[in-house]
Parts: sequence; C-alpha cells; structure tokens
Amino acid sequence: MKRQDVLFALGAALVLCPFFIFPAVFAAYERLNIEHGLLLSFVKFAVLATTGEVIGLRIRTGAYSAPGFGVLPRAVVWGLLGLGIYVAFAIFSQGAPASLRLLGIPVTADVMKGPLSGHKVLGSFWISLTMNAVFAPVMMTVHKITDEHITRHGGLLSGLLRPIDVGGILAKVNWSVMWGFVFKKTIPRFWIPAHTLTFLLPPQHRVLFAAALGVVLGVLLAVASRKPAPVS
Repeated sequence: MKRQDVLFALGAALVLCPFFIFPAVFAAYERLNIEHGLLLSFVKFAVLATTGEVIGLRIRTGAYSAPGFGVLPRAVVWGLLGLGIYVAFAIFSQGAPASLRLLGIPVTADVMKGPLSGHKVLGSFWISLTMNAVFAPVMMTVHKITDEHITRHGGLLSGLLRPIDVGGILAKVNWSVMWGFVFKKTIPRFWIPAHTLTFLLPPQHRVLFAAALGVVLGVLLAVASRKPAPVS
C-alpha cells in the first residue's frame, strides 16, 4: 500500500469514526435525515459516490486525481442524482407493494415494517426489482451523459453551466459496455440483491446503507466508463 493510499484511508477513517464512537453524532445524523432527508441525500451522494469515482480513478490510473477529472462538478452531479434516488426510494417503496396487493399478495405497510417474513422478503425483492428495472437504467445513462460533459469541459465547475450536447454524447456512448456490463451484469447480479437487502433493513438504517452503496456505484460506473470498445 502506497503512502497516498494510507493517507486516503486515514482521512476516510477520521470522517467515519465519530459516527461509531459518539452516539450523539449518529443520533444527530438520524435526526437531520428525518427532518431534512432531501438535503442529506444530496450531501451523502455528493460525498460517497464521488469518493467511489475517485477510488475508481485510483484503480485505473494509480492516482486519486487527474487533469480534467473534475471532483467538484462530479460531486454536484452526484448530489443531484442523490435527490432523484431519494425520491425513487419513496416512490417504489410505496408503489411496488401496492402493485403486489393488486395481485392479491398481502404485502402491506405493516408487513414491510414488521419482522422478517416471506412476504417481507418478497416485498423487498419486488421493490428492488421494479426500481432497478425502471429507474436505474435511466439514472445510469444520465450519469454517463454528465460524466462525458464534465470531461469535455476539462473538469471545470463552470462547465455545468454550459448546454449539454445530449444527442451528441448519446451517439458516442459505448452501448456494448453500457448494456453488456452496466445494465446486464451489475443490475441483476449486484443492485437487485443489494437493494433487496436494503429494504429488509429497518427504515432508519436504509438510507445509511444506500449511501454506502453509493461508493460501490461510483466505482462501478467509473470503471465501466473506461472499458474499451469491442474490436469490430
């Protein structure tokens, strides 16, 4: 492990340790999460998912920074995506069980808040499946577009104020990688099981677990964005 890795790990530990050592810090976090859920979602994804991308950069290049990488604009974009993820959690956690009830399967709010049971596992899986089938591909594509936009503008924060060439970027996306890796592999093999577990957790723990998954999401998307196009 190199010196930069040690410093990075120590920095992460200094940020995270107070939440585990001091109950008052974690209690304050939980209170803020209840009272200002959208704001906290922005902050958590801006920090954690961007950290995931930084780790992905380290894996690919051997460094935690690079010219044009744009940590600040990436953090802003991830914060905005975090708002969408927060809203998606609310929509699918309510709507997916309701759709099961239309089929005669009694997955009620009390079941989802209650102890572990077959119906709760089914409800959690169905929430995860519908959310990852409907919302996740759109969110990941939006991330790909903004990632390329940031790169095109040299990683400058001011680049976010410029029009995004959505059509031009989509035309150049490596859809073999997006479909073959990001959608086809990571969604069914990782995200659906991971989010099934998320919705099995008590409500007060779901957001923290989802935020931790933001690090993994950043790593996966960052690595996928650098996969070479297949040779024709």
